[in-house]
Amino acid sequence: MLALGIETSCDETAVAIVRHSGQVMGGQPAEILAETVLSQIDDHAPFGGVVPEIAARAHVDHLDRLVRQCLDQAGIGLAALDLVAATTGPGLIGGVLVGSVAGQAIASAANVPFRAVNHLEGHALSPRLAEPVAFPYLLFLVSGGHTQIVCVRAVGAYERWGSTLDDALGEAFDKTAKILDLGFPGGPAVERMAEGGDPTRFALPRPLKGKPGCDLSFAGLKTALRLAAEDTAPLSESDVRDLAASFQAAVVDSVSNRLGQALDRFAEETEDAPRLVAAGGVAANKALRAALDTLVASQGGRLIVPPAKHCTDNAAMIAWAALEREVAGLPAHPTTARPRWPLDEAAAPVLGSGKKGARA
Repeated sequence: MLALGIETSCDETAVAIVRHSGQVMGGQPAEILAETVLSQIDDHAPFGGVVPEIAARAHVDHLDRLVRQCLDQAGIGLAALDLVAATTGPGLIGGVLVGSVAGQAIASAANVPFRAVNHLEGHALSPRLAEPVAFPYLLFLVSGGHTQIVCVRAVGAYERWGSTLDDALGEAFDKTAKILDLGFPGGPAVERMAEGGDPTRFALPRPLKGKPGCDLSFAGLKTALRLAAEDTAPLSESDVRDLAASFQAAVVDSVSNRLGQALDRFAEETEDAPRLVAAGGVAANKALRAALDTLVASQGGRLIVPPAKHCTDNAAMIAWAALEREVAGLPAHPTTARPRWPLDEAAAPVLGSGKKGARA
């Protein structure tokens, strides 16, 4: 089966064409015929974060061209497609609408089914693009908008074991970068500054460390960093490096503690060596990845991180999630675009809910 995938949930306009060989066990089921990602970082950098209206307009400007580019790269026409898939949530609703409407129009023109895809399910299944990772596995989804610990039992079967109670980790990195005047995107900037800093100079908190469960929190840590920066001002370059290093060390300690408890639970419930998948843009942080690798290895398990281009937002994972669901015989999702769409819809909301749906 051949799918065209579209991803427009935030500030990347992405298109990909992916084939599923039909193999479920053994071998490599995924073949990526074409993919492209257009980043909007330069458009949003002057504002210190993503501006939804600018993002949506950029998707409109570039999406048609990227679809044609991928079709040409794959050497196929619309008639060769078996389905078209697009992210229909969660995400910035303007961008989600652009991708969803475009995807449905292309599917109609090609006379093939359209499949709505949960962006989080794309991340959850992304490691299987590169290798046939067996179920179940533990997913640490960590990005600018999401920070969750999920047990992935099968395609379409997800249990949320932990979630941030406030800021997503990527958001906390961005806000830290803003406090320290490091520019946007914040994650890579904080990581670069932390390399030459003293992680022990500032005694920042480790939120929820040692508490029961697997939930995370970063708002208090971000506030503590801001207060430390204000007490130290005016900041020298050395001060900024030490603050960045102290923040990153606190993040690594907090995440390691919460994931350690999740891995213990995984081992108890599955009686299997833990497999931990780290996905999302923040999974590219070297200090965090090294800590997770050590943590999983200490329990006789394995850390799996998709290639960098499939850790961040991309369309290959969207096409792949649609194909995995199709092969598994799962029903199609409603095509309504939505800003909120929990991966584990049976779980109680962590942050409540409203007319737009559960917040997390």
